[in-house]
Amino acid sequence: MPFKLLGILDVENIPCARDSVLYGSLGSVVAGLGHFLLTSRIRRSCDVGVGGFIVVTLGCWFHCRYNYAKLRIQERLAREGIKNKILYESTHLDPARKQTNGGSSSS
Repeated sequence: MPFKLLGILDVENIPCARDSVLYGSLGSVVAGLGHFLLTSRIRRSCDVGVGGFIVVTLGCWFHCRYNYAKLRIQERLAREGIKNKILYESTHLDPARKQTNGGSSSS
């Protein structure tokens, strides 16, 4: 049975969810404790901790998802390139064959 955070976020199967929540928790503790050590105001420190959790979680989430999307695009381009290489290899449509034939005839 998968672990769902707040009943909606499947932390095991969604990429970047686990890291974002863990970094957000750490950011919450650091922000809240740091604010408490500076001001000694308990309620405001809790508010800063919650705000730190939200900011760090969303920051990590968007950064990780952006990198994940870039990686998926690079994988798709590589997959298409490999497919085209296999499809056009040793045919008259092969770009590598045209370059080698063009270079040898002009010499």
